[in-house]
Amino acid sequence: MLEALKGVDYVVETHTAEALGLKGVPLAKMKVDALITVGGDGTILRTLQANDAPVMGVNAGVLGFLTEIQSEEIKTAIKKLLKGDYHIDERLKLKTVLNGKRLEDATNEAVVHTAHIAKMRHFAISVDGTPATEIRADGLIVATPTGSTSYAMSVGSSIIDPRVDALVIAPIAPFRLAARPLVVSARSKISVRILDPKECTMVIDGQCEFKIRGDETLVFTASEKKAKFISFKDDFYRNLEEKLIASAPFAAHRH
Repeated sequence: MLEALKGVDYVVETHTAEALGLKGVPLAKMKVDALITVGGDGTILRTLQANDAPVMGVNAGVLGFLTEIQSEEIKTAIKKLLKGDYHIDERLKLKTVLNGKRLEDATNEAVVHTAHIAKMRHFAISVDGTPATEIRADGLIVATPTGSTSYAMSVGSSIIDPRVDALVIAPIAPFRLAARPLVVSARSKISVRILDPKECTMVIDGQCEFKIRGDETLVFTASEKKAKFISFKDDFYRNLEEKLIASAPFAAHRH
């Protein structure tokens, strides 16, 4: 891949550079026009948390739902990238505030889960200040449209077209069979309280983990930032069919 970048001003992320015997730059400090990731969806999610530059994802994982380029297409994709023959696919990101402190934004989802195996929590959920529902469950997922094809999908969420400005609230293993995921406007403010507070774990995009007591105030809104993907196609539904619907063994995947 580096051969295809000859004559281009580029830098390599620190850990990758160490493996290649090169001098690297921390991802968060990179001031670049575009980022190329090689790996799976987790690699992209980590990249999007650390840097706001548009990402071109090369799949080196099992499923790679967020990665558009296959390894044999790298050289062609880089040529198109350098020519400007692409478009930017902007996706909604989720802003999470814990007791007034802003945590990392999520491209996929924020998850609040019981810290104890087989012990449910009682969640009270409000939307724009109005009580929406109470759910007893192992946990709760608040997801973006991009995240609707990830963890939220595996617990029964609808798949949401990424062009739709919405957020999904999905319970994990709810006590009541009637408890279903809710889809709300991305302009909404989602507030979550844990009744009878007990210790929980919050995980953002499967990357950042926080221990919480259970008596905190949790607020979720759409972020002012966007996840930006470099795209050469416009085939969300074809990608959905090929990688999720037609691939039954991987249907309940985790990005």
